[in-house]
Amino acid sequence: MGALHRFEQRLEHLVTGAFARVFRSAVQPVEIAAALQREVDNSAQILSRDRRLAPNDFTIDLSSTDYDSLSAYGQSLVSELATMMHTYAADQGYVFAGPLHMNFHRSGDLSTGRFRVRSVASAAVTPAAGQSLEPTDTAIRRSSAVLEIGAARHVIEPPGLVIGRGSNADLRIEDPGISRRHVEVRVQQQGDATIVSAIDLGSTNGTTVDGHRAQQALLYNGSVIKIGTTTIVVRVPDSDAGTAAPPPEAPQYYAPRPYPGPPPPDGAFDARGG
Repeated sequence: MGALHRFEQRLEHLVTGAFARVFRSAVQPVEIAAALQREVDNSAQILSRDRRLAPNDFTIDLSSTDYDSLSAYGQSLVSELATMMHTYAADQGYVFAGPLHMNFHRSGDLSTGRFRVRSVASAAVTPAAGQSLEPTDTAIRRSSAVLEIGAARHVIEPPGLVIGRGSNADLRIEDPGISRRHVEVRVQQQGDATIVSAIDLGSTNGTTVDGHRAQQALLYNGSVIKIGTTTIVVRVPDSDAGTAAPPPEAPQYYAPRPYPGPPPPDGAFDARGG
């Protein structure tokens, strides 16, 4: 029995009385469930022969009419959709990048009966010991460097820290595509200058810096580190805000292996119109 069929059966027990009237809107829950499955299928990335990494943060864009009809019962519907998605992931060998999140969003460009599903991979992050989840602006200004991961910021000081999935990493990211000790971000002071660099620690899936695979690379204000499905932006507060990383031709910093290309953009699916 497929996950979608099981979802329909579970929904039958919920769709009674007032709840049933909600589902007479143009968008049906089973359509959303099917769209979520297709979104995962289209976005999953290969981790190994038997495991594929799936996005875990989903936004369902609805017309105003459908949003008003469904949002009042959103939590019950979200719980059922989440159960269905976990079952489908287990059946297909998918591993979610982090805890599953689903949000309904009102979109003015959609007519009744049309919707979109958008997804991103968003891993849970645990800050280094002794650091706050939300450092103050003063702490950020005084820091040697700051790492931005999603909406969160993490202050780092010399000698730096190790990022990974394991419990012995200084900054833990629950991304299955990240090794237990994946990359070290090293911070050194040389006179008035702050030197920040990234060193891959023999990770399984490698590290990219500013779009290139790198075993070791200097980091600049605005540099972007990509490990697994997680993107990390580097900020160096005492540097010129307009400073960018050097062009990719700088061979002294990058391993010779060619970068395989950027990941595909987040997909969008319109259930009734392509």
